Amino acid sequence: MELWYTEEQTNNVRFSIRCDKQIYAAESDYQRIEIFSTPEFGKILILDDRIMLTEKDEFIYHEMITHIPLSVNPNIKNVLVIGAGDGGVTAELTKYDNIEHIDLVEIDKMVVDACLEYLPDVSGKLLDKKVTIHIDDGLRYVRSCENQYDLIIVDSTDPVGPGEGLFTKEFYGNCYKALNESGILVNQHESPYYSVYSRAMRLAHKKIADFFPIVRVYQAHIPTYPSGHWLFGFASKKFDPIKDLDADAWNKRGLKTRYYNTELHKGSFALPNYVLEALG
Repeated sequence: MELWYTEEQTNNVRFSIRCDKQIYAAESDYQRIEIFSTPEFGKILILDDRIMLTEKDEFIYHEMITHIPLSVNPNIKNVLVIGAGDGGVTAELTKYDNIEHIDLVEIDKMVVDACLEYLPDVSGKLLDKKVTIHIDDGLRYVRSCENQYDLIIVDSTDPVGPGEGLFTKEFYGNCYKALNESGILVNQHESPYYSVYSRAMRLAHKKIADFFPIVRVYQAHIPTYPSGHWLFGFASKKFDPIKDLDADAWNKRGLKTRYYNTELHKGSFALPNYVLEALG
């Protein structure tokens, strides 16, 4: 009998991946955690029946949520990462010598432990000396921060369950307060294609725009995410992601990436008309 994992992306759309076997399954206090091995996508991490990452395409998401802000402000030193217990964002951040400290706030310790054991190629840099892991609720953690970070990356799940609080006006306001005068906030912004995700995208964008003077949206193609068309939000107190792109400085670093480059950076902010209309 063949084993298939099927994600119900909407009430009318399902996405299936053939699996070799299930290698981990557990129920934490917050969610169900599963890891499968697959012939096409390598190991895949699933939280509450939603694909969070696959070994084959995780680099797209993690490069685009990380390198965009760091090519705009090359002097970032202190970073807060909320969510991202799989370690993929941390792996990209630790490529930068200028970053001195990374606080990672993940609500579910079992996600961190499972990824360290079964997804070491993605999670290995969670153990880097620059990284401090806080097992805490991101909404609660950021309330106590003020003028502290150059960059906040919100790598949240969808706005249900453990990730719901990370899409609220209170949360975005606290992120604004936690950033210094040149701070940047980047978050995963859902998909614009299916209505259930598009609504969450529009609401998040509006709430962020209530606080930040510079608010932009950019896109990437991620094959295993719903519709394959995924958005990210860029918000800043000072930096414009296109006008302030320092392509020369970023390219001189010589970082090895598989998706991101500075030409793609500029193009990723050119959005289709249907997305512009949805954003208003």
